[in-house]
Amino acid sequence: MLLLHPPIPPWLVPGASDVALVLLSAEPLPAGHAFVRSLPDNEELLTPLQPDGRQGLLYRHRACIGWDGALPLLRYCFAVVADDRMHWLAADGVHAHVPPEAVHFRIHRHEQPPAWVRDQVFYQVFPDRFARAGALQRPGLEAWGSRPDPRRGSSALYGGDLPGLTEKVPYLHDELSVTALYLNPVFASPSNHRYDTSDYTQVDPLLGGNAALVGLRKVTRERGMRLVLDAVVNHTGAGHAWRQDRPEFYARDDAGRALGWKGHASLPVLDFAQPGVQQAIYGAPDAVLRRWLRPPFDIDGWRLDVIHMLGEGPGAWRNARHVRAIRRAIREERPDAYVLGEHFAEATRWLQGEQEDGAMNYHGFTSPLRGWLVGLPLAGRRQPLATAQFEAWLTRAIAPIPYANQLAQLNLLDSHDTVRLLTELGGNVALLQLAFTLLFTRPGVPCIYYGDEIGLEGGPDPDCRRCFDWDRSHWRMDLWVQVQRLARARQRRAEWRAGATLTLAQGEHWLAYARFDAQAASVVVANRGPALAVSIPLHALPLQPARALMLDGAALTLTQGRLALALPAQGSAVVLLD
Repeated sequence: MLLLHPPIPPWLVPGASDVALVLLSAEPLPAGHAFVRSLPDNEELLTPLQPDGRQGLLYRHRACIGWDGALPLLRYCFAVVADDRMHWLAADGVHAHVPPEAVHFRIHRHEQPPAWVRDQVFYQVFPDRFARAGALQRPGLEAWGSRPDPRRGSSALYGGDLPGLTEKVPYLHDELSVTALYLNPVFASPSNHRYDTSDYTQVDPLLGGNAALVGLRKVTRERGMRLVLDAVVNHTGAGHAWRQDRPEFYARDDAGRALGWKGHASLPVLDFAQPGVQQAIYGAPDAVLRRWLRPPFDIDGWRLDVIHMLGEGPGAWRNARHVRAIRRAIREERPDAYVLGEHFAEATRWLQGEQEDGAMNYHGFTSPLRGWLVGLPLAGRRQPLATAQFEAWLTRAIAPIPYANQLAQLNLLDSHDTVRLLTELGGNVALLQLAFTLLFTRPGVPCIYYGDEIGLEGGPDPDCRRCFDWDRSHWRMDLWVQVQRLARARQRRAEWRAGATLTLAQGEHWLAYARFDAQAASVVVANRGPALAVSIPLHALPLQPARALMLDGAALTLTQGRLALALPAQGSAVVLLD
């Protein structure tokens, strides 16, 4: 039975005292046969749905339910009686019985991600390897473009700096349509990666110092670009002054020995049981996470490194308490600041509204995508991921969090911590192009890791942190043009940024889904296998499009509510419906 509840306006409309919800179905539902299940004060309440006209080929049914007086997170699902059976619709699809509350639709009454986040195209920069300004050339640097030596992973410096990045802002914004930057750590540190902070109050002089960050902020602000910095506050570097001045700031084991992050003595772990640590990181007026949100730096948010590991004593005790406090502090300084967490594993518990706005979406996007294209790594082997399993993983990852938070997830193909996807694909540019199509059209915010758009390769750290190659004759221009086209299309297509998501069809090697709102839809078909022709049904969409265009502008014909496409081998297609 076709049941659909897009968790966005106009099908979900929060009000001051209640929430209006719309269920769509292929057939009208008689009175007394359809309900919203909610859980005020953790007790089940069934609210009848009323007929509410039609939308496209679908029938609307509407109800209003009150906010839970005790819990800010509203959870709900739908129950329908048809054909002498019960059908329950939750965020992960239709169930034959009451679905687990973990997959109920949900919306937070008070805490929403900043609206600007979902509209961005992010670009991640590892500062030492992106660009260096001519005025800051220094002796002792590695030759730009030479392969990183694993024996000197954290010590080799290539001289990339913030003035160099500032010079390249026109490339990023004007040519590639990037609208937001996420920078790996920039604060004073003895390493090239700077995850071992020695001074939270100073941008590393090798990057140009505080003045260089002000200069970058000025140029990005002139173009309306956003800037997010990396906050490493679970641990410091061994050379931080607190090690001598405030030894009580650091966590110790039962034998009194200082704890290092994952056993690394160079990364001593902070103990958030200490009031002084709380004040220094987020509580005091001049706390680390407050000062950089203010003029003249005015950053737009923080990416919180290994935030799930932060806590009291020798572990992540009371982690949620401190992440909530961090969020409050950041919001006090800047109400529209982006709070982004780093999680390689599932981040559901941090994404319920009151902690993080979004996570680096390894679990819900990067890992399943890589699994589908190259297999899941396990003990040196690759486990294939079937298309049905891929689709189920994507759907399941979205279901347990408020959809507003899903739209603020940072989707990525790879990062400074992973093998670059092109290398994982064995240099297969066609599959990388397919992956970029998914990156820009799945729910969440696309983030390009520097150099991916030109075909930069790289194996395990530090090889994944190669220098950007500024010789355009070396670029994979077919790839670059595709990324540029996708970035520009995302600026035009509101449904890519804030639309609902619906799987339409799938086969052994291909998947078709729609992103849609009340005005328009886009159909995306990704094919990892050989060339084939597919026919995609559109009757489940709550609109009747007047025209269908390929992303390049070529017109298509809709026949009896179906879309016929010829898919290239290891390729994708995007069809715009208006």
